[in-house]
Amino acid sequence: MTSSRSPLSRNSRPPLSRNSRSPLQERKRILVVDDKASDTKLVKICLEQTNAYVVREENNARAALAAAEEFRPHLILLDVRMPGIDGGELATSLQANAKLSKVPIVFLTALVTKKEVESGSGWLGRFPLLAKPILLSDLVACVKKHVGV
Repeated sequence: MTSSRSPLSRNSRPPLSRNSRSPLQERKRILVVDDKASDTKLVKICLEQTNAYVVREENNARAALAAAEEFRPHLILLDVRMPGIDGGELATSLQANAKLSKVPIVFLTALVTKKEVESGSGWLGRFPLLAKPILLSDLVACVKKHVGV
């Protein structure tokens, strides 16, 4: 007697699509801090489209430290120039926090050009820079480099 089981029987699972992730694969958490909500929203949309990241936006530098402690990001993308606390001060506070000291930080800035970044001056202190406007391919490559996905 032959069985006429369909390819998707009760005990089988459908194949994962290219963009789906198994329940065991954790999506990496990215915190984006910029005083311009339009910039954080764009970064969030671009990164979440990959289905590899969960992105939290923070548009208030003063609230970013608490947001980082609660969200526990794998990477922080941080604007350099913000009102009140600038990116450098915030990065120092984040690095001084025992829970966050190992989280990589990448500065997003319009203070340098893409050519300057490519020529090797793409660092602010010990933190790498991405020049605004940021190409999607550069953003994704940078995130992959720092979180391994």
